[in-house]
Amino acid sequence: MTSQPRALVTGGGSGIGAATARRLAAAGYGVCVTGRRREPLDKVAAETAGLAVVADTGDVGAIEDAVEAAVDRFGGLDVLVCNAGTGASGAVAEQTPERWARVIETNLTGAFLACRAALPHLVESRGAVVTVASLAGLRAGPESAAYGASKAGLIMLTRSIALDYGPRGVRANCVCPGWIRTPMADAEMDELAERTGGDRDAAYELANRMVPLRRPGMPEEAAEAIAWLASPASSYVNGAVLPVDGGGAIVDIASAAFEVERSETT
Repeated sequence: MTSQPRALVTGGGSGIGAATARRLAAAGYGVCVTGRRREPLDKVAAETAGLAVVADTGDVGAIEDAVEAAVDRFGGLDVLVCNAGTGASGAVAEQTPERWARVIETNLTGAFLACRAALPHLVESRGAVVTVASLAGLRAGPESAAYGASKAGLIMLTRSIALDYGPRGVRANCVCPGWIRTPMADAEMDELAERTGGDRDAAYELANRMVPLRRPGMPEEAAEAIAWLASPASSYVNGAVLPVDGGGAIVDIASAAFEVERSETT
């Protein structure tokens, strides 16, 4: 690595991506953020003294241009964080091909294209890829066929990069957040609140009632995990899939009723 490590964060205008950009900048990285909306990208770039590039990760030319812009600005690339993502609820029979394609294009194909563009530079710097999947890539959720499939695919894409490029010095790891208080999650909680008659906070509480820590995470907590996986501190971690979910992934749902009963009687 050079004296100043260099990172590109897709989906860097808000939520986990913005928190990651801030965390990396605080650690001394030169940071380029990409996304579809200029205003939030410019705000993050101003906060981090970095670079903002409007680019849809699903657009081959756009993401290639974004990688080259980052390389031109900082002199190379050490870290790629694939965070851009979207969702479209629906079980298979109710999902439309158009909505399915949009989710796969953003969450999986977009990450592939970003990695494809960045890998020559990461090989040169012996750098790192960190992808942001989801607990939905490890566990099936209701009416989430497209989102879950895209995130499961992202996990395997990460492992494939770890295997194929590890011998060339590139590490690739994945974080799988649970419920993190981001604009995307807030929108889902608002929908849940409408169905259950509560407010957003009550919806988060309901969604996390069986999570051992009993709360959603904050973007900064996910960013800490991403920054660690990006850094030399995790130099022998490759191909890992790290849940950042308050312990949600460890819960045996078949035994959940016993926990509810115990909570109600203590």
